[in-house]
Amino acid sequence: MNEKLLNETARGMVAQGRGILAADESTGTIEKRFKSIGVENTEEHRRAYRDMLFSAKGGEEYISGVILYEETLFQKGADGTPFPQLLAKKGIIPGIKVDKGAKALPGGAKDETVTEGLDGLRDRLAKYREAGARFAKWRAVITIGGGAPSYDAIHTNAHALARYAALCQEADIVPIVEPEVLMDGDNTLEVCDQVTGWILQETFSQLYYQKVLLEGMILKPNMVISGKKCPTQADRKAVAAATLRTLKRHVPAAVPGIAFLSGGQSDEDATAHLDEMNKLGGGPWTLSFSYGRALQAAALKAWGGRKENVAAGQRAFLHVAKMNGLAAVGRWEQKLEKAA
Repeated sequence: MNEKLLNETARGMVAQGRGILAADESTGTIEKRFKSIGVENTEEHRRAYRDMLFSAKGGEEYISGVILYEETLFQKGADGTPFPQLLAKKGIIPGIKVDKGAKALPGGAKDETVTEGLDGLRDRLAKYREAGARFAKWRAVITIGGGAPSYDAIHTNAHALARYAALCQEADIVPIVEPEVLMDGDNTLEVCDQVTGWILQETFSQLYYQKVLLEGMILKPNMVISGKKCPTQADRKAVAAATLRTLKRHVPAAVPGIAFLSGGQSDEDATAHLDEMNKLGGGPWTLSFSYGRALQAAALKAWGGRKENVAAGQRAFLHVAKMNGLAAVGRWEQKLEKAA
């Protein structure tokens, strides 16, 4: 393990005013996105869409890293440059999603899952690093409601996250550790707070037991937020304050940065919540973003699968990236969004 390299890479991933583009949608997930704009889900369309995002001139001002899907890692831009090289030349760090998805947890509560993908991961990481990946991502999913979460779901997912992280660092790849508490239920912000604290505490305990270098990882958590079906929705200031409080209680200061997932929030809410946390002073770690849909929705719609719309798609992507870059330093204002 090269501790210096891991720390340098992790710090680069949360460089001031920049964040991570999650472009790691599975073939099935991106099919749903393409259906919304009437585009056939072919390998060439997937390549062309990612190329539009990655080649956007000036994107490197706001984007520090990109999480790729395995197919995308081995694809090339329109000029024949492999995507990892295209990104690296712009000063953007290439990464790779390595988990195999959330599967039903035997004996768990209704809808509880455990993320699979540890088998063969050591060999896959070596292949990914050779292809240019410098960081990886593994997502664990925690549900609320119907008896969930159970201790089994919390412990099993935290343990898998730690094993994945240890394998990444062995390969000199920075792990993004992503324990996501879903916001799909009718729970209050207070319940989300309790569950988020629980999974974070267990995750960092497991990271300790697996001897994971905290200075060489990035945390990608949910924000502490009301469930979508909750009749009382916490406002932005309450979300920001609760999220910061929970993180300060459970995330060691040695972690270089926290790159939030958007988790189904509206594009504007995801930006506003990040901005509010940074306006409140943040914490001992850099607070940034690692958004997928929240960074891509406007660009996808503007592009529409047409070559003549590439420039429009890139403009839409760059605007959203810039807004989140401002939020990452507490300088976003709603009037900037509305003026776009």
